[in-house]
Amino acid sequence: MSKIEIIGIMSGTSLDGVDIAHISFTQVAFGEFNFSILNTKSFNFPSQLHQDLVNATNIPVPALLQLDKKLGLFYADCVNNYLSLSKVSKANIQAIACHGQTIYHQPENGFTLQIGCGTTIAFHTGIQVINDFRTKDIVAGGQGAPLVPIGDFHLFQSQAESFLNIGGFANISFKENGIIKAFDICPGNLPLNKLIESKGLTFDNKGEMARSGEINFFLLDLLNSLPFYVLTGPKSLGTEWLEEHFYPLLKFDKEIENNLRTVVEHIAFQIGSSLNSANVDSVMISGGGSKNNFLIERIAHYYKGKIVIPTEEIISFKEAIIFAFLGALYLQKIPNCIQSVTGASRATIGGTLHIPN
Repeated sequence: MSKIEIIGIMSGTSLDGVDIAHISFTQVAFGEFNFSILNTKSFNFPSQLHQDLVNATNIPVPALLQLDKKLGLFYADCVNNYLSLSKVSKANIQAIACHGQTIYHQPENGFTLQIGCGTTIAFHTGIQVINDFRTKDIVAGGQGAPLVPIGDFHLFQSQAESFLNIGGFANISFKENGIIKAFDICPGNLPLNKLIESKGLTFDNKGEMARSGEINFFLLDLLNSLPFYVLTGPKSLGTEWLEEHFYPLLKFDKEIENNLRTVVEHIAFQIGSSLNSANVDSVMISGGGSKNNFLIERIAHYYKGKIVIPTEEIISFKEAIIFAFLGALYLQKIPNCIQSVTGASRATIGGTLHIPN
């Protein structure tokens, strides 16, 4: 791989904005890559678009198709804004790699849906776009998730033995007998943010409100007893699971602070148990949850190894960086979905290419 510049776009299930990472990649040997972060920038969703995305699972198909184009146009505006502010020529960018916004994720039913129209992005930026990274893996019998581990071990392997991202959901990647394993562990920021919204806030700053609550041990036992946690092998979570199985249990405590405290304990317990079971000596934690000091304290209570917190830029932009990497692999026709991670019948080159002309 010669030097290649990609813009990675990531917007997660927690809907806290759009992250853009402008990355330069160089392949120095088979399976070994150097990368440089040229620039990063985040954009907030306009309030109406944010609300439309919150309600996306409850709208009819024509409205969802309109939202797909609307979000694609917003992604394009973000890229054009970034290029203009950074004075970067479009000619320097080989591709935009866009994760899109997950609306449905049901691999057990053979589908996943991330909106944010790639053709719209390509047309309005004049740059080719790679998106829809998950579908081919699901067609091959996989979970279509997680996709980040291939980037963890190619780009950040010197940092720790394992990698934990706490976004809307918490997922882990590690090596077992030299083979990369990964899966969603449990919910992450999504239930915490949903609870705090009733207080008129968008997130629990450093976990201080959760810290002020008391554990409801009856609720904690119910959460820890959910059937998902006894599943082995590749497994992934979607918002549908939260709505059907997780959120209904929170009615067993009326106090928001107690719910927050109990959910934090649940997340920490599940993460600590998964890390200990993986028998890893260290973990690098990224994603918005790594800024929740109280949650990190509780993970440290359960996990026997070393916790590594990377730089602020890596915390905030690691997923955008890795999706840029997935785009680089796609252009080089190198598999970017790992069968040992997703449970697919074979490794695949995930993605769909949209050209601007």
